[in-house]
Amino acid sequence: MQPIMEVARTLGLRPADVSVWGEAKAKVSLAAVKRHPPRGRLILVSAMTPTPAGEGKTTTTISLAQGLHAMGCRACAVLREPSLGPTFGRKGGATGGGRATLEPADDINLHFTGDFHAITAAHNLLAALLDNHLHRGNRLGIDVRRVLWRRVLDLNDRALRHIVVGMGGPWAGVPRQSGFDITAASEVMAALCLADGVDDLRHRLGRMVVGLTSNGEPVTAAELGAVGPMLVLLKDALRPNLVQTVEGVPALVHGGPFANIAHGCNSVLATRLALGHSDWVVTEAGFGFDLGGEKFFDLKCVSAGLDTAAVVLVATVRALKRHGGMALSALAVPDASAVERGLANLSKHVENVRVFGEAPLVALNRFATDTDEEMDVVRAACRNENVPFAMCDGYARGGAGAVDLAEAVVRHAEQRAKPFKPLYDWSDPIKDKLVTIARAMYGARSVVWEHQAEQDLEVVRACGGEALPLCVAKTEASLSDDPTRLGRPEGFEMTVNGVILAAGAGYVVPVFGNMQRMPGLPADPQALRMDLRGDETVGVRS
Repeated sequence: MQPIMEVARTLGLRPADVSVWGEAKAKVSLAAVKRHPPRGRLILVSAMTPTPAGEGKTTTTISLAQGLHAMGCRACAVLREPSLGPTFGRKGGATGGGRATLEPADDINLHFTGDFHAITAAHNLLAALLDNHLHRGNRLGIDVRRVLWRRVLDLNDRALRHIVVGMGGPWAGVPRQSGFDITAASEVMAALCLADGVDDLRHRLGRMVVGLTSNGEPVTAAELGAVGPMLVLLKDALRPNLVQTVEGVPALVHGGPFANIAHGCNSVLATRLALGHSDWVVTEAGFGFDLGGEKFFDLKCVSAGLDTAAVVLVATVRALKRHGGMALSALAVPDASAVERGLANLSKHVENVRVFGEAPLVALNRFATDTDEEMDVVRAACRNENVPFAMCDGYARGGAGAVDLAEAVVRHAEQRAKPFKPLYDWSDPIKDKLVTIARAMYGARSVVWEHQAEQDLEVVRACGGEALPLCVAKTEASLSDDPTRLGRPEGFEMTVNGVILAAGAGYVVPVFGNMQRMPGLPADPQALRMDLRGDETVGVRS
């Protein structure tokens, strides 16, 4: 690794802009974000519907930045921070893989610079102040049956989804039902990632709705006096983190909302910092384009005034075979016909990108088990759909394995002429916005609202949330709300089971199907492979 101050210099950062955290990590000042207006070109890396192990979107993002660097371009990768939930759960670490990794990988995958802990503490401080307010007389008249603010924890723990707090008598608080979400789903996380500075974050924290009075009036964090102390906890977390790829390319890693239960993008501040200090900025949005890509454009780009120069869709032979009907356990077995059957899923995501007025480029992330015949099927399909195509062998070869992709992206970006077109107008009614998303992005025929969701929607409307954009919570394993429906399902219904107001984040969350905002651990969690041997951490990377 290069010394972190050397990496900072390649971005044109001043020594005063950088606070070093150890030898290989640094925090960057907010003054550096404002000093240079965005001038670089933004590349979004998204993907087809993934398998449970993921299709290497982060690996592709890192290798593309390295490929651009190998071409002599000033490039920067901008990514989300890993959550301890997946790190110890099913997927393991989230710093790329092979010759396309972020460094120091173990630090980034674990406590990093403490941002997740600060967000967890700020969120739970608000919960503690709320419960103390109820215990001390409830001056604001909050209905204890209508408290909306839950607690968060950055681990997968299904046992905490539904709990009762305040048990133990008069000195232990007011008993009520509550629960935990994962920190990646915290509204504080979303607010920090969408804020453009301290003042904006202050306003976002202040308007967070924690509960309702008996008359249905919203009570906010500002009314509880919680904003100041929350900001104190978030002071350092608001500053982007600087690290590097294994080939010394600068990488800003900041914020970590999931795309299946939140908006799935890194922070606006980190993106703007990169755009002001490099010519090419490569970022990703979580899971498939139906989730992360849609939210990237309709939430992040609209609110922050951003636009892309190119959109890369990551596909893999293994994901295509899965959507072609092969079992997860058989994905390493060559089967070109299964690849062909699975192309409908990739085609739908290509269509989804085009809905925004964008022209996608397909990057086939190569695995060691892929055969020439299987890869040729994908190449021919892209040619038939008039979609630019490039191989990416970044896992095995780093930047050298992504030069073809980088060259294709640069050529593609030169043809970019028009700004993207949002999918809907924020002022549209919530039900209309949701139908638009469900039909255009997922291929659904209709949207059905459960009784609880209808009640939730009335609360959102009463709190002034009708004109907010939507951040759909839905399974990442399917275009539909049923994780078992693979390929490209069509003509199906989608069921809304609940609606959550995230006034501080600035959006409304419709929850499709049995989507949980606190994941559980799998039968064989990655945590069981981890240990400390001397000073060396082992087993963290996926």
